[in-house]
Amino acid sequence: MVARNRLPPWHEEIRLANGRDVLIRPIRPDDAATLRAGFELLKPDEVRQRFLYSMKELSPEAARRLTRPDPRTEFALVVAEPLPPGEALIGGVARAAMITGTRDAEFAILVSHYISGMGLGRHLMRRLVRWARGKKLAQLHGDVLESNHAMLSLVQSLGFRREHGNSPGLVHVVLDLDPK
Repeated sequence: MVARNRLPPWHEEIRLANGRDVLIRPIRPDDAATLRAGFELLKPDEVRQRFLYSMKELSPEAARRLTRPDPRTEFALVVAEPLPPGEALIGGVARAAMITGTRDAEFAILVSHYISGMGLGRHLMRRLVRWARGKKLAQLHGDVLESNHAMLSLVQSLGFRREHGNSPGLVHVVLDLDPK
């Protein structure tokens, strides 16, 4: 991946190893329709790994909610074609949401098979960690399916520790953010 040009905060143009250009940027309300359209291109296993259960479609209500994060407590980035919002196909989403009453946030990342294996998951996770540290949070955590070896390997390489999940088949991973 090669980063290019000077852009607004949290915006980044990248050329992937396959030569494809993508734009990483904060999600916007006008991404709802393209988020729903892109959802239909995902493999069932990709959906299950992100949402932890199967879904055939992303409802308009869910798309609306996902594309309107509360900037005080939530952060969401998309990996999109470098086209205007509403026109750009979205190939990846990363989000973190603060847990009410704590200094913790939960993360979730989905990178489509069309652009997976090029370091985008790592890149997106580092952005989520940067956001969480900027919010002075204590921990960033998430639940990962035991079968999602790629994500488990990624989080381990970034310093997350494994804890037993609350549900069978899930691994709870935690990154301590407080400086020692």
